Amino acid sequence: MTRLRSIAFDPVDLDPLATVAGHVAVFVGADGKLGRAARRLDRLTRGALTRATTAESWAKKPEGEGVTLAWPAGMAAEALHLIRLERRPGLTEARRAGASLARMAGAKPLVVLAENLARVPQVALGLALRGYAFTDHKSERGEPLGAASFQCSKPEEVAAAAAPVLAVAEGVTFTRDLVNEPANVLTTTEFATRLEALRDLGVEVEVLDEPQMRDLGMNALLAVGEGSASPSKLVVMRWRGAEDAPLVLVGKGVVFDTGGISLKPGAGMEDMTMDMGGAGVVAGVMKALALRKASAHVVGLVGLVENMPSGTAMRPGDVVRSMKGDTIEILNTDAEGRLVLCDVLWYAQEVIKPAAMVDLATLTGACIVALGYENAAVYSNEDTFCGQFLRTAQTEGEGAWRMPLAQAYDDMLKSPIADMKNIGGRPGGSITAAQFLKRFVKDDVPWIHLDIAGVASLKTDSLLAPKGATGWGVLTLDRLVRARFETRPEAETDAEG
Repeated sequence: MTRLRSIAFDPVDLDPLATVAGHVAVFVGADGKLGRAARRLDRLTRGALTRATTAESWAKKPEGEGVTLAWPAGMAAEALHLIRLERRPGLTEARRAGASLARMAGAKPLVVLAENLARVPQVALGLALRGYAFTDHKSERGEPLGAASFQCSKPEEVAAAAAPVLAVAEGVTFTRDLVNEPANVLTTTEFATRLEALRDLGVEVEVLDEPQMRDLGMNALLAVGEGSASPSKLVVMRWRGAEDAPLVLVGKGVVFDTGGISLKPGAGMEDMTMDMGGAGVVAGVMKALALRKASAHVVGLVGLVENMPSGTAMRPGDVVRSMKGDTIEILNTDAEGRLVLCDVLWYAQEVIKPAAMVDLATLTGACIVALGYENAAVYSNEDTFCGQFLRTAQTEGEGAWRMPLAQAYDDMLKSPIADMKNIGGRPGGSITAAQFLKRFVKDDVPWIHLDIAGVASLKTDSLLAPKGATGWGVLTLDRLVRARFETRPEAETDAEG
């Protein structure tokens, strides 16, 4: 399990700056005007800050980025980081500043002279998330992360504001760890065990096994796992921070996807360890809500399966009956995620009785063809709910783009021998997958489907994550819970930090 950097919020103390070991950081605006801490550092370094911040290149530097003075004269520190940041930065700029500090400081201990800077908790969030590294399976794990001390004029207030923000960072980290794990480690059983550990935080956790799901009629989900030695499971996680009808989050948890009998090409199949990304996001949100003691009723459900080819695997041409009672003709066993989700969505409505539902899945390659790696595809049956989600995602800087639903796409799922096919053909593949799921959503239940195939794991670094699992969606869904489902009226403003 990855541990985040220890972050504390302390009173400003300029006297020891000359003798501080490790790394020191300070913020200066585009105009180069130095604050009290920066002026003290400037005197210690014989004008080095003045020279750096009055250079023509300083004002052109993107907000949130900076320069490093290595082994600054007059100081014991190994490095002094100057970050270009205004005193009242935007949310994204504050997080970018923290991410810059994470890259610049590496694992070294860090003293950050924040003084009267606004949004210090968001800087701390950027530092925590960009400093993530998944090293559980490396013999050489590298240098442990040194502690960070943010020196602030009102440390108690900043610490109180930062606590829920850093709780969400823990949720993002939990998601990243799950998505980065290899499939021989994160089996369906191990995944369920890790979710059961959330009971220690006050989450109610129930694990349904194959006989229980068979009794419920969840034959679509069970069909996906028939070829695997790993037992399929449904994990129900409930955070009861309020007593009203819950928001339900549903995640696709295919711990490895070979494609089944419709076998995927070998090249790139190793990436299919991340096909449980939707379940990973649901797990991360549940952990974040529990850690920050959210005043909301939220239930997370994840269907955990493994899609393998074998003599017992489902075949193209099979017909399975879902929990809803509809029959599904299997044309492609690699369109398995929707079979998992359709039964879990129906279970949620029949058993949990949600106020609204959001499902997440690394569902289709067609989503990546349409939107690349910048945006998740968003589908919904309710404009107000969807609009609120999209605004929330924009605030959090997590790319999301609404896609259409229409009868013409639904018609592509017609089957001559069953109620529907599990694929609609190559055109509009992400849309027809969403239309398939919509058949399992009751008209009076606000619902959003998120196809996160392009954003759950990246081959390159992003603003707040190194390459690999991003944890996309945890920040947005946590903010959505604050804005729409929490009972405390101040919940939304608390999120700003």
